[in-house]
Amino acid sequence: MAVMLQRLSQGLRTGFAVALLTVATYAAAQGVRGDHPDTYVVQRGDTLWDIAGRFLKRPWLWPEIWQANPQIHNPHLIYPGDVISLAYLNRLGLEPGPRDGAPITAVPLSEIEPFLKDLRVVDRYEHLPYVVGLEDDRLRASRGQVAYVRGLANAVPGTRYAVVRPTVQYTHLERAGMCCDIFPKNDLDYRGRRELDFQQFWTNAVFPEKGSEILGYELMKLNVGTITRGEVGGIEASTLLLDEEGREVRIGDRLVAVDPQPYDLQFFPHPPRAQTEYGRARVIAVADMLTSGGPRDVVALSVGAREGIDNGTVFSIWREGSNVVDEVRYGRDREPFTVDFEDKVRLPDEFAGHVMVFRTFERVSYGLVMDSIKPSRVGYHLKHPDAPY
Repeated sequence: MAVMLQRLSQGLRTGFAVALLTVATYAAAQGVRGDHPDTYVVQRGDTLWDIAGRFLKRPWLWPEIWQANPQIHNPHLIYPGDVISLAYLNRLGLEPGPRDGAPITAVPLSEIEPFLKDLRVVDRYEHLPYVVGLEDDRLRASRGQVAYVRGLANAVPGTRYAVVRPTVQYTHLERAGMCCDIFPKNDLDYRGRRELDFQQFWTNAVFPEKGSEILGYELMKLNVGTITRGEVGGIEASTLLLDEEGREVRIGDRLVAVDPQPYDLQFFPHPPRAQTEYGRARVIAVADMLTSGGPRDVVALSVGAREGIDNGTVFSIWREGSNVVDEVRYGRDREPFTVDFEDKVRLPDEFAGHVMVFRTFERVSYGLVMDSIKPSRVGYHLKHPDAPY
């Protein structure tokens, strides 16, 4: 997958945070750490997740602490320099400090904003208008050049469109009674048709049940343009003037209407509202990191709005326990493939980290790895953040 756009809009870093104020009984219920300091001064670069993690064993529960304290009039205003007091076990207090910086956020928007702006998952794309030609019969076009678009017969000059490219087909394959169903993802060619390319950085996760299902098609934003002329005077293509410093546009790229606010500016971490069946919720891709990633990496997940997932949902990430040959019983010289699957020993799943969803589609969502003790890999399971194993 190509490197994401580096231009970030500072205005989109809308801050929000929470004053960690609570009574002892509620704080104890959430698992206050016993080694907390008497005070903590909010620092530049802090995130709400990091601060909550200093005081709570489960940092994703900070919104519940805020909701339990109606005396907090504005949960969006915690700044570097503010002092969080923990002088008494029965109360957490907030003392305002010098307000000389931007308020802290729950997650670092600067790290996920390119994905928020540039990636989306759709059920189908064949109906979208597409680039049929480029200025001077070029192979590629960029800012200041024009692309000719088919499928916009009623286009109005001045209308803006984003140019996107279908890049990945996410698939859910189920094979009853079989294991190890992890196949490479399906990359798409310039027309959006499936092609097999095992050198790409994004992969599918496949599940050991039966049947198959396409979870969606990932569209990558390339550029933005403005319609300057529609299909008039016998011309069978509309003219789109590209006006962003984005990726180059080519024949076959698709168009979608520009969404002025395509994603949430605020994320309130919370556990999933319902636990999905074991094996159904998995990491299906890691952005720009081949098949593994760590804190602040973006991952694609195999669940979405259909499973009740929304922005802010927090999962724990787990490596599936191995099935090993009992060498004490069978000896070290026994080849694993000669031992029936049911006769092998299933080892426990291994905890890797936590991920928070920041953009949700019908059957796929994107999440940010918040913390980890080992790399998170394609195929790892997603569970309730409190899952003990």
